[in-house]
Amino acid sequence: MPSVRPDRQPRFRDYASRYAFRKFISKAIGFWHRGYVWILGPLLVGLIGVFMATASDYANEFNHRLFSTFWFVPLLVLPAGFAGLAHVTRRYFPGTQGSGIQQTIAAIDDMGAAKRSDLLSLRIAFGKTIMAVGALAIGASIGREGPTVQIGASIMHAFHGRGPFKGAGQRRAFILAGGAAGIAAAFNTPLAGIMFAIEELSKKHVFNANSSTLITVIVSGLISLSLLGNYTYFGSTGVYLAWQNSLTAIAVCGLIGGAGGGIFSRLLVIASLRMPARIAVYAKARPLHFAAACGLALAILGICTGGMIFGTGYQPTRLTLEDSATLPWYFGIAKLAATLLTSFAGIPGGIFAPSLAVGAGLGDNIAALFPSIAPHSAIILMVMASYLAGVTRAPITAFIIMMEMTDSNHMLLPLMSATVIANAVSKLICPTALYQALATSFEKPPAAVPSASDEVGPPVLKHK
Repeated sequence: MPSVRPDRQPRFRDYASRYAFRKFISKAIGFWHRGYVWILGPLLVGLIGVFMATASDYANEFNHRLFSTFWFVPLLVLPAGFAGLAHVTRRYFPGTQGSGIQQTIAAIDDMGAAKRSDLLSLRIAFGKTIMAVGALAIGASIGREGPTVQIGASIMHAFHGRGPFKGAGQRRAFILAGGAAGIAAAFNTPLAGIMFAIEELSKKHVFNANSSTLITVIVSGLISLSLLGNYTYFGSTGVYLAWQNSLTAIAVCGLIGGAGGGIFSRLLVIASLRMPARIAVYAKARPLHFAAACGLALAILGICTGGMIFGTGYQPTRLTLEDSATLPWYFGIAKLAATLLTSFAGIPGGIFAPSLAVGAGLGDNIAALFPSIAPHSAIILMVMASYLAGVTRAPITAFIIMMEMTDSNHMLLPLMSATVIANAVSKLICPTALYQALATSFEKPPAAVPSASDEVGPPVLKHK
């Protein structure tokens, strides 16, 4: 039997090691090709979320210092700023107006596999980022959570059609994951981000992107955690409410918060979709003049309230939650009106943070009228969650957001009960959920079906 020469055995081993190395590299490339989106995409969403959070804080601080130094500045800045933002939105970044959540829902509900670049794109993500921060800098009553949802969805949506990521189902999974990561990055609330994707973004679809959404939220959350630390948006409150002994407080907070949220939603839907004819014609013919008028009205309202209604409303809300200060009796109603005026102008900006501020103002009113039904901070928490549930019609998201933003897990049952009541009350006032109603204006019209009379063919002779 012929023997193998000694100099040939290393060659066999060398070939085997090369083959194993090439096989490993091929598998690694295939894995990266199939999964790089779920690493690179959330990384970008987390970085944008951190930038938005930091830039928004600086914008609010700049606005506060400017307006507190010169009381008349809002009368100059807000009309010009609103008109400028409306012009830039319409001219260079169409599709960025409003919160951005309605555009995200419309893109998810679109059954086609093609991209909707008019709703979600990198251009829209860039424009939304810059203009939302600019709107906060001039004192608009907006939040950054809705813009971050559209930005996150746009970033993930940009990967659709590249490599193996094709089809309508994959497109919806990308948008859902990006939107969930946006909410999680905006408030450092990962559980609320996932629940928001289930409860709000996928109302018309079966939620089957749970693993991909979870991965996206985790990766983007790790970026936020590493750069901003493990913080709670409104600090930490140690208030406790024995819910079985406070059913009256839960019912009152749920009823008033849900009614307030339902009224706000109905007014915003009417203004966006069923505005009175004369006002609608003027707003369409002269959109910049209309935006400037909204800015002027907001400036007058802000001066009359001492500037408290400008921006997100974060500072007064946190102070009243910590029992460090009481809000003026008019704060909740004034903040609601300020948020409506900003939304009417058609500039980019969300309504989550202003809604929480409105809820804090209404809760402060309830605590002043009925001081004995529950502790002050407990009433504030329940009305904030109830008002947000009334606006969004997403009760689970609302009470999870409040728990994560205030570190109040011990308030689970009272918050849950109040938001369920608020959701039912809001539904009576505004039957269609706010974001679902607003999303209809971005839906594509159905393709026309040719009728028999439109068919090309020889003329048909009719016998009398």
